[in-house]
Amino acid sequence: MGEALWDVMPEGKKIGGAPANFAYHVSQLLPEACVVSAVGDDALGEEIKTVFREKRLTAHLATVPFPTGTVDVSLDDAGIPCYTIREGAAWDNIPFTPELAALAGRTRAVCFGSLAQRSPVSRETIRRFLDAMPEDGQTLKIFDINLRRPFYAEETLRQSLEICNVLKINDEELTIVSSMFRLSDGDIPSRCRELIARFGLRLLILTCGTDGSYVFTPTDASFLETPSVTVADTVGAGDSFTAAFTAALLSGHAIPEAHRLAVDVSAFVCTCHGAMPRFPESILARF
Repeated sequence: MGEALWDVMPEGKKIGGAPANFAYHVSQLLPEACVVSAVGDDALGEEIKTVFREKRLTAHLATVPFPTGTVDVSLDDAGIPCYTIREGAAWDNIPFTPELAALAGRTRAVCFGSLAQRSPVSRETIRRFLDAMPEDGQTLKIFDINLRRPFYAEETLRQSLEICNVLKINDEELTIVSSMFRLSDGDIPSRCRELIARFGLRLLILTCGTDGSYVFTPTDASFLETPSVTVADTVGAGDSFTAAFTAALLSGHAIPEAHRLAVDVSAFVCTCHGAMPRFPESILARF
């Protein structure tokens, strides 16, 4: 839930936005998944709707009087993306509707980030959606923090941490959050467990690029090394990690197995250009 937009890359534009990436990858693994966002009444918005239909991705896309979002993406020599995010976009203005309230009432897991909360309209919609989800102790409210300067504020991050029960964060973001919330000067596991304790998290997922990834619970931890692959680009790799991990948990896999599936899916996405490649049968069969 959040931004659905066009990543304008050197080789052309591709559908992007972390929530759209997440929803698309979940839709490859589970029968019911959707993206919630907003587009403009323009050609780019119509094209997003067409692409989602072609990808068989269910979408709740409001049409609002703002331009469909675009992001200029450049890649460094290692394939690491740099983003220039246009402001005043349609996804900054996602309305909360009766249809969204009904969707929230039957949602088992939602992924949201900090970027779509840069504007008060979408921020309020995201929070109302989270409040409308079932309170049965089983739903996953996943905060994929996804920090993009200058589009985040301490209070927004604090409130999001207080209402989520799963945090997805990378090593660079952990450094920023550690300073912002004045965590103790411990090692990575110590700081992650401090975040779990402070905000009552069920799970904390930490990705560290080529240095591996962790999944922490209040009492346990899983660590896996990052596979060595030929990288085309890393756009959307983190979103695919979160999507595969979530789909695996919802499918009944234990955390270590879900972690392994997430690592392998993310490695595959790194070998492809763009954020939404189709998974091969070798991955689909594992779900």
